[in-house]
Amino acid sequence: QVQLVESGGGLVQAGGSLRLSCAASGRTFSSNAMGWFRQAPGKEREFVAAVSWSGGSTYYADSVKGRFGISRDNAKNTVHLQMNNLKPEDTAVYYCAAHRSPFGTRVIGEYDYWGQGTQVTVSS
Repeated sequence: QVQLVESGGGLVQAGGSLRLSCAASGRTFSSNAMGWFRQAPGKEREFVAAVSWSGGSTYYADSVKGRFGISRDNAKNTVHLQMNNLKPEDTAVYYCAAHRSPFGTRVIGEYDYWGQGTQVTVSS
């Protein structure tokens, strides 16, 4: 059974940092791009960041560029999202997802596997 399990969410004050992790099991995703999405209450799920299969290419939403960093460790089948200078508008459930190809996109429908999500709450 393929599983993506997120961890590292929590409550943090504005300006603080969190590091999210996503652990994959059931198969290796070393040939797939990986991404992070988020969904705030009453809003649609939106793209946050993606990393190519090798980690050599990264992509970010404009709203997080310069504050968030995505990375992966293929030996451990894990993906991380370092979030710095957090803002209240970053509050959402964050989801890890595996893309169907080696290079990620912002298109939610091109991600075939999803985790259950981890809550991030940023207080002002």
